[in-house]
Amino acid sequence: MKLAIVTAYPPSKVTLTEYAYYLVKHFRLQEDVTELVLITDYTDEPKDLDFEGEGCKITVEQSWKFNGYANLINVSKTISRTKPDAVLFNLQFLKFGDKKVPAALGLMLPMFCKFKGIPTISLLHNILEQVDLENAGFTKNKLLQKAYNFIGTTLTRFVLASDILAVTISKYVTILEAKYKARNIALIPHGSFETPPEPSYELPSGPKQVMAFGKFGTYKKVEILIEAVEIIRARTSEDIEIVIAGTDSPNTPGYLDAMKEKYNHVPQIRFTGYVAEEDVPGLFGESAVTVFPYTSTTGSSGVLHQAGSYGNAVVLPDLGDLGVLVREEGYTGEFFDPTSTESLADAIEKIVANDAYRIALGKTNYKAACSLPMTEITRMYVEYFKAIKLFKSEGFELDLPKKISELEEQHA
Repeated sequence: MKLAIVTAYPPSKVTLTEYAYYLVKHFRLQEDVTELVLITDYTDEPKDLDFEGEGCKITVEQSWKFNGYANLINVSKTISRTKPDAVLFNLQFLKFGDKKVPAALGLMLPMFCKFKGIPTISLLHNILEQVDLENAGFTKNKLLQKAYNFIGTTLTRFVLASDILAVTISKYVTILEAKYKARNIALIPHGSFETPPEPSYELPSGPKQVMAFGKFGTYKKVEILIEAVEIIRARTSEDIEIVIAGTDSPNTPGYLDAMKEKYNHVPQIRFTGYVAEEDVPGLFGESAVTVFPYTSTTGSSGVLHQAGSYGNAVVLPDLGDLGVLVREEGYTGEFFDPTSTESLADAIEKIVANDAYRIALGKTNYKAACSLPMTEITRMYVEYFKAIKLFKSEGFELDLPKKISELEEQHA
């Protein structure tokens, strides 16, 4: 199978690049995949394809730009020229831009592939029905929120033109099937990026690192984390370093610089900036706890799966998709009220002050991460592509929705 993946890809700063990296890393090892064609956004630096071991051929086709108005045409031309046997789209609603027209045009691409008869799966990491538009940085205006919801419904119908729309949370399946009467929705879990050897759970000497990782400024806010650690410092003797790892959200440029200035009086706080892939294991491995200072959620969490892979204890808000994900996939942690700094301080303190508890949480999360390795996730995609191919070859003699159900039962 010559598989094309339409996605942003490292060193791109566009969303979902890290997930794409691990999809490619593991798709290249699937026996049924003979070549990967990466249809990516443009970057000045070369794509990160430094994988260990043998794998299938990988071809990079830089074809689109964030907020580019010609993305629909350019990506369509690339797909027609490279002639893949199947196409996987790695999507969320602002994948191709944060302006309405480029974002909408990009999400029409699955419909193009369907018209061309190419087996197509779209992985949609979030659905607008579950996004808090105000907290996620879209708009505070109630009328505009209604307009966004109408547009989101239209765009979802575009993506539903795929042979299969894959989502990572069971709740999304229920919502989409009820609202859109769709029968081509498949639940394919997010999966864990890596399953490294079980860590020792020992921390380096020096202050205990309390770390948050991601793109900050919209629904991911560092103020509550910094102020919570200051509360812990005031009432205990715990030696804590605050680590803010990552960059601004595309919707809030300059946010982290503003936070550096606002909290320049706070000791032992480190802003790492962009974290290269090779530095991720050390970042998580040295952290006592990974904190999710979120005010809302917009889909499955790659950071949670990474934290589990490296045996981290986590502190997270019990809200929305994140709460569902934790319970469905077997993770655990300390929950906090996202509106209360005191609540977050209490949750972090329970972990940093109790080493046995920190290790127990880390072991549970490592076990959860190991149960859904990316190798298994990519194999599931291959099986779904085979089902689509069979459906297209036999026409309506094969009930694709029934086949989706059968595959999900096999993977359960």
